[in-house]
Amino acid sequence: MTEPTNSVLIKLGDRGQTVADPAEDVRGRHVIDINGTKIGRVADLLIDTQHRQVRFLRVEHGGVLGFGATITFIPVEAIGRITGDQVFIHQSSEHVSDSPLYDPEIVDQMPYYAGLYDYYGYLPFWASGPPGPGTHDR
Repeated sequence: MTEPTNSVLIKLGDRGQTVADPAEDVRGRHVIDINGTKIGRVADLLIDTQHRQVRFLRVEHGGVLGFGATITFIPVEAIGRITGDQVFIHQSSEHVSDSPLYDPEIVDQMPYYAGLYDYYGYLPFWASGPPGPGTHDR
């Protein structure tokens, strides 16, 4: 697996950009796990600046009115379906809560993102070839 040479992931909200079709913008929608449990809400989207594609959901859960909330990134490959106010994922809330912690002070973020893809059982967007054993089994 090789790392992308020119890819940088940024929050869509930091760029002042929007999704081309507003109906496809999932920010603000509730994230529901594979068991029907509400995990949190989509606070933002991480986009790949090189390919201009969404790569992760930035999900906030816990806290009060956004203060003290935990931030979790979920690969878009985990999305099962989307409704008008919900995003359903193929993961349990327990699995999401045990995911690698986000540290905003990380200088080289690509190893962190690679670890997230591995944790969730998906190939990183920069990898090529068929998924490895255990992919999508979590």
